[in-house]
Amino acid sequence: MKQVLIFLISSFFLFSCTPATQIASQTEVVTVYATSAAQPWLTELYACAEDLSAILNVNADEPDIYLRVGEPKNIISPVYQIDEEEILIVTHRESPVQSLSLKEAQDLFTRGNPSAQIWVYSSGTDMQIVFDQLVMKGRSVTSFAKVAVGAQQMSDILNSETNAVGILPKHWKVGNVRDVYSMGKVPVLAIANEEPQGVIVDLLACLQNN
Repeated sequence: MKQVLIFLISSFFLFSCTPATQIASQTEVVTVYATSAAQPWLTELYACAEDLSAILNVNADEPDIYLRVGEPKNIISPVYQIDEEEILIVTHRESPVQSLSLKEAQDLFTRGNPSAQIWVYSSGTDMQIVFDQLVMKGRSVTSFAKVAVGAQQMSDILNSETNAVGILPKHWKVGNVRDVYSMGKVPVLAIANEEPQGVIVDLLACLQNN
């Protein structure tokens, strides 16, 4: 797997007291988007924007800042690491599935288990790419697996269905669940659609320092 060059931003923006009309004239709109797994960092980005008097427009169409968990297959834009996240295989607490080795996790998601309902994400999503890279390693997920539309739905299913086994970022592990395998930590990335300037630099720096 190709190593992604992570650019660290160290710039800071110092504010001075200015009239309200001048602050309003300096307000910038920044288009942003986050995968479902990266939603916690979108919340942080909103806090940063408030501090910087910036307005965020959430739109998946060519965002200025795109947040995701794990490294994409191809990098053609500036990439900045803003945090890291542990990725887990998680079950309901009443599930018969216990702590797994890597081989056992591979077998479970490849062959299935009569007592467990396997849940994964759509092919090409950041979480599924991470899972395929760190666990499956070229193996195919069982055709009996069900597909969650995002981390929130995966978390809800794992909390409500006693036989469910799925994949969760640690930030999304809540309620009546337990992890049975850790894939380790992966970077949380902010990807800019071009070399960042102005308030975008400040937003990225704020994310890195939170």
